[in-house]
Amino acid sequence: MDFKTAFNKSAALCARQERCSFEIVAKLITWEVDPDIIDQVIKTLAQEKYIDENRFAGFYARDKFRFNKWGKQKIAFHLRQKKIAPDVINSVLAGLDDSDYEDTLLFMLKARERNISNEDAYKKKAALIRFALSRGFEYDQIMRTLDVMAKAQ
Repeated sequence: MDFKTAFNKSAALCARQERCSFEIVAKLITWEVDPDIIDQVIKTLAQEKYIDENRFAGFYARDKFRFNKWGKQKIAFHLRQKKIAPDVINSVLAGLDDSDYEDTLLFMLKARERNISNEDAYKKKAALIRFALSRGFEYDQIMRTLDVMAKAQ
């Protein structure tokens, strides 16, 4: 595949949905594009603002938090898998609203608590902690939220 075809197909992908360079490189490799052309396509896409790692990371983090209810740890893990720079990840995660973050965790823990049938308080708390950790929330934040829930009861 020549440069023009690879660029046009990649630009069309980027125009439909926000993408990072890692995803585009993976797609170009599946299309069996020459590595030299891949570098050229990525540079051109970045110059013409089709791909922007900061913009991608911001949208990705907000969407995964808002729709999937992921915590910062899980979002950071997935962004690292997509080869996003650590400073970009840190700035994006710092941009998430703390009150929304806490409210979401509280809502999820309350909903999960209703579904736990175990009467033992220790086992119930352990189950809630495991659940929140699996969603990517930080342990300290989980413990603070559980304390808030305990005081409210």
